[in-house]
Amino acid sequence: MKKLINDPDSYLLQGLRGFGRAHADLVRVDLDQRFIVRSEPPKPGKVTLVSGGGSGHEPLHGGFVGYGMLDAACPGEVFTSPTPDPIVAATQAVNAGAGVVHIVKNYTGDVMNFQIAAELAADEGIQVETVLVDDDVAVEDSLYTAGRRGTGAAVLVEKIAGACAEAGGTLADVVTVGKRVAAQSRSFGVALTSCTTPAAGRPTFEIGPDEMEFGVGIHGEPGRRRETIRPASEIVREMADAILADLNPAGPRALAFVNGLGGTPLGELYLVYDELVQVLDGRGIEIVRSLVGSYVTSLDMAGASITLLSLDDELLAWWDAPVQTPALRWGR
Repeated sequence: MKKLINDPDSYLLQGLRGFGRAHADLVRVDLDQRFIVRSEPPKPGKVTLVSGGGSGHEPLHGGFVGYGMLDAACPGEVFTSPTPDPIVAATQAVNAGAGVVHIVKNYTGDVMNFQIAAELAADEGIQVETVLVDDDVAVEDSLYTAGRRGTGAAVLVEKIAGACAEAGGTLADVVTVGKRVAAQSRSFGVALTSCTTPAAGRPTFEIGPDEMEFGVGIHGEPGRRRETIRPASEIVREMADAILADLNPAGPRALAFVNGLGGTPLGELYLVYDELVQVLDGRGIEIVRSLVGSYVTSLDMAGASITLLSLDDELLAWWDAPVQTPALRWGR
């Protein structure tokens, strides 16, 4: 293992401290309770958004704390859910009196710990609602989930629900929009290499130099099959076919999100996007918005995921709304 670390046990703490120092204009990091909040408190009466999950997926979720997206994020240890305590603390820290929305990826630990945290927050008089993200169509159940895994659509839910909250939406408004984005999004990923967690010091799984994992999860969970790598055009077409078969888009417009898993050059991601455009053109689907880059990673894994969101006028407007976070910025 070759990593720029001191001690695997301090990986999360030092990373959080560095993140807070690098983005002190936008966020504040509570190192004792392990959560990230905006540098300025929310306005009274604003619906606030909290998300989180295991670290190792940066910039998800801390990189999306800021104007137009999340109010707080709770990172756990690498590939490990945060415990209820920091989730409760973050929820209390950003509660502005109008309710708090928890955006939760569908992994067993995340679902359980966020549910416990919501119940504890309710005991303190804080109204909490949950939006569950379960967009991965590759497999129905995995090592970490009951049902579909939550992956790239988390970014889209956080952006669009965050815009609705920023504009003064009620708790019901924000939850409805967030659930609609989750329902209209589907994802699929492929891995060319494994990833290596600092604590393990060795690859999470073994994969041959000429192989790929088709349908991989963001923690390295197995996909649909292991096979010999093929040309990008064939890989992208099958990924898109799997997404569209499950999504059944309601209209001809879509947001296309091509995401790197941590070890993939940006040039390859743009190549994947080019192939995706050709596939969707042939299906009569117009990509009216795009996002290309490494936003939901799996440490140093080489590979990519594709997320498609079926867009309508309202979701398009919320996507275009201003955002200013460490990882996503436009219009402000």
